Amino acid sequence: MIQRSLTLFGGLFVLILLMGWVMGAPFTSSRLVEAAAYALIALGLNIQWGYGGLFNFGIMGFLMVGGAAVTFISYPVNPVFWGGEGPAMLGKALFAFAIGALLVLGARKADRIGITGKWKAALTVLAWFVAYVLYRSQLDPAAAYIESAAGGGWVGGLGGHPILGWIFGGVLAAGIAYVVGKICLGLRTDYLAIATIGISEIIRALIKNMDWLTRGTLTVSPIPWPTPLPQQLQAGGTSISESLLTARALYLLLALVVLGVVLWLISRAYAGPWGRMMRAIRDNHIAATSMGKNVTARQLEIFVFGSVLMGIGGAMLVSFVQIFDPSSYQPINHTFLIWVMVIVGGAGNNWGALFGAVLLWLIWVVSEPLSKAVFEFVSTWSTQFGWGAIPEIEARSAQMRVFVLGLVITIALRFAPRGLIPEVVKRES
Repeated sequence: MIQRSLTLFGGLFVLILLMGWVMGAPFTSSRLVEAAAYALIALGLNIQWGYGGLFNFGIMGFLMVGGAAVTFISYPVNPVFWGGEGPAMLGKALFAFAIGALLVLGARKADRIGITGKWKAALTVLAWFVAYVLYRSQLDPAAAYIESAAGGGWVGGLGGHPILGWIFGGVLAAGIAYVVGKICLGLRTDYLAIATIGISEIIRALIKNMDWLTRGTLTVSPIPWPTPLPQQLQAGGTSISESLLTARALYLLLALVVLGVVLWLISRAYAGPWGRMMRAIRDNHIAATSMGKNVTARQLEIFVFGSVLMGIGGAMLVSFVQIFDPSSYQPINHTFLIWVMVIVGGAGNNWGALFGAVLLWLIWVVSEPLSKAVFEFVSTWSTQFGWGAIPEIEARSAQMRVFVLGLVITIALRFAPRGLIPEVVKRES
């Protein structure tokens, strides 16, 4: 298995060198930064699915949360918002939210004062209704004011360091994952998958429509880098070409450091008692329960851990491209593709998830320009023979990415059904 892994990673290294020679160093360095972020996200899914057997089809929602978090933390401060009545109005909305939460919590504990059964259920429903009305009565005027010219259009950012935004993205994703897990982890696997899809779409709808907080479909840019930008290096006397490569190399180095630390930590955890317990729960949760393990609590734990990595990876991607556009998030790019990375690479194996993420992302981004080059060559040849040119080459080239991805899945699962670098199961003799 070690020899096979070294061979595959060696081939991947050759592919990267070939890509740099054909496509150029600037293009390749950008794709490697994105591949590092996707590798982090794939490791998060590998924790959930490969370690715990949890179907999370809501990856896109956690990526959006991470992107919104780093935008809020690192984007420059909006002085118009902070100089107006917006902060005070938002404070009232938060206070109303807290009051509503206390009402709901009190209704859920009504059995302590003798209210049980249907009366408790009715009281809980009434508490939710009152809490919602109270919260919206304060939030709607605040949102309308902030979105106006007097309120600054939107909240803006806090002007903090982007790395703080990455951390906040992980924390925010963890909080949402905890709530989602408390609701959904009691469901059967197929229902869990459906529930996470629905929650992901809810998150996307909220972020796209909360113009006062995220600017919605108007997008936010430019988002600062955690490392020096090419323009900053050029201001210090570096040439344009050198500044571009140096800036991306520094960003890639930072992304690799984060990826390396995460990979080391989860590999140690996977090899220890915690990892053995998670594999036992994944393989037979009934037997694990009979041994005294709190299966639901452990599944919630692993669901939160994986979501943290997804939030950080989503924040890294948004920081790199320097634009937060909620409309750009699509399930095929930000959920399905991640699943393919883990399945093709090898679920349950961290190195397999890492390999699959880098390989599949490079294939995904290279297939379009290569398809375009092939179509243009064939179009020129067919025109010379009088057969006419190939129409809509741009659109056809973009569609070829899905075809190539499906072809890779078919070939990989045909010859390596457990993944290219599958999980190594050690059995005691």
